[in-house]
This record gives sequence, structure tokens and C-alpha cells, in this order.
Amino acid sequence: MNSSSPIEILQIGNGNFLRGFVDWMIQVANEKGIFSGKIHSVQIHSKQADPRMRRQNNRFHVWEAGIEKGRKVSRLKEINSIAAYSCAQEDFQEFLKIGENPDLKFVISNTTEAGIETNPEDENFENIPTTFPGKLTQLLWYRYLHFKGNDEAGLIFLPCELIERNGQELKKCILWYAKTWKLEERFSIWLKQACTFCDTLVDRIVPGFPKENYSEIQPQLHFPDELLVMVEPFHFWAIQGPDWLPEVFPLDKAGLIVKFVKDLTPYRTRKVRILNGAHTALVPFAFLQGFRTVRECLDNPEIENWLKAVLFEEVIPTLDGDKDELETYSNEILERFANPFIRHELQSIALNSISKFKVRVLPSILAFHQKTGNWQKKLCEAFAATFLFYKGEFKGTSLPLNDLPSVTDYFKQAWKNPDENKVIEEVLGNTELWGEDLNSYPSLKTHLTQSLEKLRQKLDRF
Repeated sequence: MNSSSPIEILQIGNGNFLRGFVDWMIQVANEKGIFSGKIHSVQIHSKQADPRMRRQNNRFHVWEAGIEKGRKVSRLKEINSIAAYSCAQEDFQEFLKIGENPDLKFVISNTTEAGIETNPEDENFENIPTTFPGKLTQLLWYRYLHFKGNDEAGLIFLPCELIERNGQELKKCILWYAKTWKLEERFSIWLKQACTFCDTLVDRIVPGFPKENYSEIQPQLHFPDELLVMVEPFHFWAIQGPDWLPEVFPLDKAGLIVKFVKDLTPYRTRKVRILNGAHTALVPFAFLQGFRTVRECLDNPEIENWLKAVLFEEVIPTLDGDKDELETYSNEILERFANPFIRHELQSIALNSISKFKVRVLPSILAFHQKTGNWQKKLCEAFAATFLFYKGEFKGTSLPLNDLPSVTDYFKQAWKNPDENKVIEEVLGNTELWGEDLNSYPSLKTHLTQSLEKLRQKLDRF
């Protein structure tokens, strides 16, 4: 990459994910001559810049480690695509001046799911806003004034926050600030006409600094690296945007798995039902059998075959889309779960399992029944295991429940009833948990009662 390459990307956030996903992609595209822009990375929430970035002159390595097409891989890449790094809180005027850059084309962000929001307390335009969209609105206003409202100064927004319609939500927040601060109407028109807000979906496991493996990796590094980021080999970025976007952001031509799509919905559904759904279904079922990490589960033939049946026989038949693509994606998921370099604790995945089950697994159960008139064997086992898990203890051992007190207290009270059949009936009828009364499917209660009985028999063997 040419050291004189222009800064075309404003990156909001400098955490492990952006460094191991976006910065890595830009590096690959630059090295292949597909893209020629550099990044200005901004720390948006911290009060001061990360001294490690300064010490390392904005350079670091990304270590890809895991299973790819059935083979173990380990690859290192030095990242030098960040030309500038700063902290908005340290010098907000310098942050605003980034808007003067005529080469700037893109804004990429990852400020966590709670980052795209407004705050009524930001009513005074003269103060530094508390939120990321507020700060961004001030930068865009500065840019709008600097370039005298020229449409060519408009920017393309590619938020990576894991919320639905992330681009449109960001746009909504920025327009809210423009209205709240009573900025001229032409600015809002410029935002709508000159700027492009894309919805995106990102997928890559980024464990971060590999503390346990650093001594092993260190001899291969170009310099001592406090910012080394470990990532899995798998990566996927779906971007819903205008037809011309691939021409100005051609990362797919660099061999990266970046898809420009008309509708993100099938990709989001695929990820939620297959990747997230497999995690959520697996946790209570495997934890009750003594497993503690995802990798342990995949190392066990019985659990591995159970999970394969969940994906290929019980989830994929409920999804629209190309079956071969769905099966390829599912096989990639299984490889990711089996990654020998990542220790993914079931306990950590168990956080808020009831709300996750409602979104990630229950739709597959209901869709399968709607299509076939039957209930899946494995997913109903997972449903029954979730009921049992939320009892809070098993064979005298406390289970690591981590959910809202209202949820755990509800299950604690429900399980005081010694009649498991009645417990299942009551819980299925809780519309606050599931969004509907699941007793409206009469055979579901019967099937779950039978699944719970069989599960108990299986667990008695341990």
C-alpha cells in the first residue's frame, strides 16, 4: 500500500472487532490493489487515546487461527492501513476537522448494540454530545458547512453494530439531532440526498489478544505487539446498498467474503437460526450432560451428531433460500464451533437464554410444525433441556443461570409445582416469555413432556 494513499475511511471505534474485521479487510484489499484508501480510526467513548496505538505507530497484527475446509490454519498479517488515530474526547475540535478531508468517502462504526441511540440531555448544541450519533452529527454539520452543502461531500455509512436496520437507525438518530438542534433544513436534505446509509450484517468471532498463545506467536511477529488480535478464519459481511456501491467499495474483488445484496433479511435469518440458534439450543442440552465448552461438544461424537441433526434435519428445512448454500454455511458453522484455538464457554453463551430461545430457536420449531404438522425431536429436546436448566439446580448442583431477575424468579416459582406436566403448561402459556400462548399448539405440550421424560432418563446415565 502506498504511504501516500488518501484517507478515505473514518472508523469510529478501535476495538478488537474492527481491527480484526474491517482493518484486516482493508489491508487485504489494499495489498491486492483493489482498494487504495487508508483509515482514520477514532476512539469515540474513551476519555483518552490508547497509548499502545501511539507506541506502535498505529500498526498491529491479526492472527487467523482455526479450521478452514477441514484443515487447521494459522496465518499472520501485519496491519498498516490506519494512517491516523485520535480520540474525540481528547480534542473534539480536531475530531470535527476530520470533516474537512475532501478524500473522505466512508464512515464505518462499531460502538456496540447500545451505541446507536439519542439522548435528550444533548439538547445544547454548544456542548459535546454524549452519544456516537450526536458526535457524528456535529462532524457532518461541520463538513456540510465547510463544503458549502456540496452533494459530492456526502458520505457512505457502513455501521457494524449488531442491531437490525443499523444504517437506517443511525440515519434516524442523526436526523433527530439535526432537528433537536434546529440546524437548517437544507442540512437534513443534504443528509438524505447526498449521504448513503447502508444496513449491514457482520459475522466473525474475534477473541482478541491471545494471551495464552502469545509466546508461541511472538517469534513470527514483525515487532512486539500489544495489540495483536486473534480471529477465526471465517468472515462474512453483507451490505444492503445501492447498485453502484460495489464499484466504489470493491472488497469482494479482493477475494473477501463481502456480499452486496438487495435485502439483508435472508442473511440475517440464516445467521440467527443457524449460528445463533445452534448455540442457544446446544447450551442447556450439553451443559446438563457435563460439557462446558463448545469445542468439547464437537469433540464428542454423540453431541456432534445431535447438533448436525438439529441443523441439517430440523433448521434448514424451515428456511427459504438455496439448500446447498444453507448446508455449506452450516458446515462452516460446525468448523467454527470446533476451532481448537478458541475456548468458548457454554456458560457465557447461556446469558439471557430465554429471550435468545424465543428469537433464535422457537421460530424454527413453529415453522417446522407449520410445514410438516410435526415437532422436531432434537429441538424439542433442547426446549425441554432449557426448561430443566431454568430450574436452577440439577442433581444437587447449582446451574449458572444468568438472566433477568423477573425471568429467573418466574421459573423458580413455576418449578415449585411438583407436577412437571403442569410446569410445562404454565411456562408455555406465559406470553411475556414467548410473545404468544404456546398452549395454542395442543400437541406441543405433550411432545415436550415426553421429551423432558426421555431427557431425564438420558441424564440419569451420567
